[in-house]
Amino acid sequence: MFSEKEIAYLKSQRLARLATASSQGQPDVAPVGFEFDDGYFYIGGLALAKTLKYKNALANPKAAMVIDDLASLNPWMPRGLKIQGAVDIVERKGGTFLRVKPEIKWTWGIEEPGIVGGKANIKRVKL
Repeated sequence: MFSEKEIAYLKSQRLARLATASSQGQPDVAPVGFEFDDGYFYIGGLALAKTLKYKNALANPKAAMVIDDLASLNPWMPRGLKIQGAVDIVERKGGTFLRVKPEIKWTWGIEEPGIVGGKANIKRVKL
């Protein structure tokens, strides 16, 4: 599902952006902390059940996430992963979490340079 380099990158990052949508399709994006464990992303938080991301996950079981950063400013070297997948609510050690199961990933700048010949070098993989 994820290469060793991608897993190492994910474990080195603590922040992501999580996109969810209401049952009517109204999108929302929120910065979140996450844990990557056994192929799943876990998102917790203070008073999670009162958040829009939690309510959206109850109403619409799809989510997207972006985990990215800059490896270098000069030269410009972006890297990251974008994930689309199913989201559900689970109980695990530490409380209640949103769990994102990746179904599609886009990756850049982790295995190969994110920019090659002045063009974005993004790989898409259906999981």
